[in-house]
Amino acid sequence: MKLVVIDPDQVAPVNTRASHGTMPTLLVVAGIVFAALTEAVAGTALSTARLDMIGDTHATLDQFALLEVGYTAAKLTAFMLTPWLMGRLSSQTCLRAATGIMTLVCGAAALTYNFDTLVVLRLLQGLAGGALLVSGQTLLFQTFSRSLQPVVQCFFAFGAVVAPATLTPYMQGWLLDSLSWTWIFLSIVPIGLSALALLASTDLGADAQTRAVRLDRLGAVLFTIAAFCLTFVLNQGSRWDWLEEPMIVHLLLVGVVSLLLFIAFQLCATGSDTILDLAIFRNSGFAFGFIASFAAGFALFGSAYLIPSFAISVLGMTPTEAGMLLLPSTLMFISALLLTTFLVRRGKLPPIITVPFGILGFIVAMWMLSGSNGESGFSDLMPAILLRGLALGFLFLSITLITLLDLEGPQIAYGVGLFNVGRQTGGLFGVAVMQTLLDHQTALNKGVIATYIVPGRMAVTERLALLTNSLTSHGMELSVAAKAAVQILTREVTAQASIIAFDTAFLTLSLFFIAAAPVLITLKIIIGRALGSGSETPNHAGRGIGIGAQAYADDQLGDVDVSQIVIRPTASPH
Repeated sequence: MKLVVIDPDQVAPVNTRASHGTMPTLLVVAGIVFAALTEAVAGTALSTARLDMIGDTHATLDQFALLEVGYTAAKLTAFMLTPWLMGRLSSQTCLRAATGIMTLVCGAAALTYNFDTLVVLRLLQGLAGGALLVSGQTLLFQTFSRSLQPVVQCFFAFGAVVAPATLTPYMQGWLLDSLSWTWIFLSIVPIGLSALALLASTDLGADAQTRAVRLDRLGAVLFTIAAFCLTFVLNQGSRWDWLEEPMIVHLLLVGVVSLLLFIAFQLCATGSDTILDLAIFRNSGFAFGFIASFAAGFALFGSAYLIPSFAISVLGMTPTEAGMLLLPSTLMFISALLLTTFLVRRGKLPPIITVPFGILGFIVAMWMLSGSNGESGFSDLMPAILLRGLALGFLFLSITLITLLDLEGPQIAYGVGLFNVGRQTGGLFGVAVMQTLLDHQTALNKGVIATYIVPGRMAVTERLALLTNSLTSHGMELSVAAKAAVQILTREVTAQASIIAFDTAFLTLSLFFIAAAPVLITLKIIIGRALGSGSETPNHAGRGIGIGAQAYADDQLGDVDVSQIVIRPTASPH
């Protein structure tokens, strides 16, 4: 039997929050997953119901942009402000309040067609969604020991990452085709009520991290301005042809200047009551993971935008069918998450072990999709989509553990907030790049193809004759059939140009990771050498004891029989 001697001077106090019994902690995990699911449904609602909402609310495209920009910018702001709010309240209180607000606001959004009301409700949804994601994931790190984090973060990913990437498109498409867009928001209400019931059924005790801190008003204002301006630029820039529109230029300048002033203020501030805790960047794992989260968000959101758009605009699928296309990849996504959990927890392997498989799988999946055409069906697209789900599963849990596992105390909340900012910002860039690429490539391809569609060309004459004969055989007059044939040929040219543009976009995503992989590897080496081990991150006085102390105890004791532990008396200083 192994005898372990512990010097109390060299062991940090152990977080005892996991000692509330199995059932209460399981209820907490389930409640957090359901809370994350409410944000997953609300966050992706507009991508599916855009046209129906524009028609029912009589909004122009410029007005409707306020719903999209407002939600995302408010969520980014909440990511940054929630750590401060958790310093005044507690993780549990913030999570319950945010979940309640999300449930109430989504129920209200299902009952109104007034556009101005929807704008306000959408802002509240973004604030609540950002707050519940940060407080929920932080609570998991505070409640469970390091050894259990691969498991609980895997379950959290089910609601926060898997659902918006694979599950919600089908659910929203079915509700849209069968009922109306209001049911998308209404469906959030029972999910939110379930989350509240689960979260209210257990109490993990007082939050030791609550402390009286003032709000960094200047930092909050600067970041909010930057978030709204830059979100609008990235979300709407393609539609306004970017720098060709003075409004986009002005918003870009205001957003960049506000962001630079915000960063400068955070660097120069001497007090501890700033929005950012920049000390977490001394942790090599977080510094690398923050950068990797941007690349992962670019891949997730970019591909999530391209695949349904291709299915609906090119293949002519309904929203339900487009959602069904992504649905089978749910199993692959979850399987990869569970396999990563097993390798890290049972196999004792470092989380980064699955990242190369995720990158390689995503590269191959996008390359396979780049060969799609107008005749592609479920059977043609499914292998690539399944591989995409597997690749994303290998990426996201590993990056989460690399980024956040070694943070301590309130640094966890700051880290979770920044991690989500990185992923969301990467997603904004991913969608913006894909939108711009599709627009430019479609116009370019159409112009190139049109150079071959000229009167007198044998292939063109034969195609027009074939179309004309087909129309006249169905009873159309010859003159009318000839004009209709020209229109059909024009639509075919546009469709072919769009197909080539989508194939180029899929290939671009593949090339993005081919280029990003060596960059990430190089950064990992540089950051590791510059900052050293993440465990060297300082734990600031007054910022509480968090998962770092528990991690130390877990790593040192492992499965040792506690009955054989001997505490060595501390020598008296006198």
